Amino acid sequence: MTRTLRIVAWLLLAGLPAGAHAGDRMGPIINPGRSDKTYRAAIQRFAGQAGKAEQLAGAVHQAVQQGLDFSGVFSRIDEKAFLESTDSPFLDGAPAPNCPNWRQIGADALVQGEVAPAPEGLSATFRLHDVSRGCLALVRGKRFTGRTEDARRIGKAIADEIVGAFTGQRGVSDTELAFVSNRGGSKEIWVMDADGASPRAATRNRSLSSFPDWDPAGNAVVYTSYRHRNRPSLFLVARGPNSPGRILAGLNGGKPIYRGVFDRSGRRLAVVMSADGNTELYSVERSGGALRRLTRNRSIDVSPSWSPDGSQIAFVSDRTGAPQVYVMNADGSNQRRLTFQGGYNTAPAWSPDGRWIAYEMQVGGQFDIWRIDPSGQANGPLVTHGRTDEHPAWSPDSRKLAFQSTRRGRADIYVMDVGGSHEEARRVSEGGENTNPAWGPYRR
Repeated sequence: MTRTLRIVAWLLLAGLPAGAHAGDRMGPIINPGRSDKTYRAAIQRFAGQAGKAEQLAGAVHQAVQQGLDFSGVFSRIDEKAFLESTDSPFLDGAPAPNCPNWRQIGADALVQGEVAPAPEGLSATFRLHDVSRGCLALVRGKRFTGRTEDARRIGKAIADEIVGAFTGQRGVSDTELAFVSNRGGSKEIWVMDADGASPRAATRNRSLSSFPDWDPAGNAVVYTSYRHRNRPSLFLVARGPNSPGRILAGLNGGKPIYRGVFDRSGRRLAVVMSADGNTELYSVERSGGALRRLTRNRSIDVSPSWSPDGSQIAFVSDRTGAPQVYVMNADGSNQRRLTFQGGYNTAPAWSPDGRWIAYEMQVGGQFDIWRIDPSGQANGPLVTHGRTDEHPAWSPDSRKLAFQSTRRGRADIYVMDVGGSHEEARRVSEGGENTNPAWGPYRR
């Protein structure tokens, strides 16, 4: 069976065209729950003809390694332990792997691949073997193509495919984080790869920008900026040479809009807007139509987060005297308090699988990140540290969490596997103060 897969290079403000083609693939193997939480992968160096292709093969191979390291699902076997060649054969007509030699060094997966020139720039093909099942080929001849600049992206996309083949859920090394940084002087929206590579400025407003949120297609980021008449408004920055700029300009008589968050369809936003002297929650179509007020009281209602199916919204309200996390239906009905432990709880983030809502809890003089299930039955700490951890953002597979932390004395973005300890958190930002992470969707 053959299917087509498109790989598009993603840089805000610049599009990089590419494509991909898929070969045969077996069904996924579900993670059986290993005690060490990782599979062991032997990755042979990708083959490439001498010259440019050989250099690109090295770049793709290195990115595959980095992507599997980032996954938290795989650990790599050192090449020094290989009983077979460290170099992959060219895949067309390659002999079957000598499976006992890979099994002997403890490999669960064997990855082979090759890189060749293509009209777009390069073509990378890989093959994945399940060593535990006699080196059964889980993926045969799946090919990615792109510009030469896309070599690292292609390698990470391959790593994510490998994760998906073994766990049933694609990896996230080939995703992005939007965040706020003042490294250039003013607070602007920046974007980087999920592992911190390739940071680039998405805005240059020379004004206060905050609260980035991705549209579900991953083509744009909505954010709040004070660039228009020094009052909060929503703006959209999109991929490619043209960006829409300010959106929802005349909404509700042009009142200040403090934040906007897309639902999972991308057709509506939940917005925080001034009304009757208070901040209230509304929902509105992306075009500005069908405005609906969701909250109506004398308290402050902020921080909306949609459930994955779009039927509910988590939010923060101080209607009981201090900020707590609440949940309501998408039309504003059935508002109910969710958090009762802790006197100051904010910044809810609904996981893409719908199982959890992460949020900030004030503990003493600092904030930790907790998680609670949408029914309110299970609640406990998720990220704890001697310094403040804030603003949780889930990866699209719900396996990882990005957050901001002052554990180095200034705010930085960290990423960790859900369920891990604070020692496993990885800092992915450099320079200046970095806050408000928003994890982008899978790239299409």
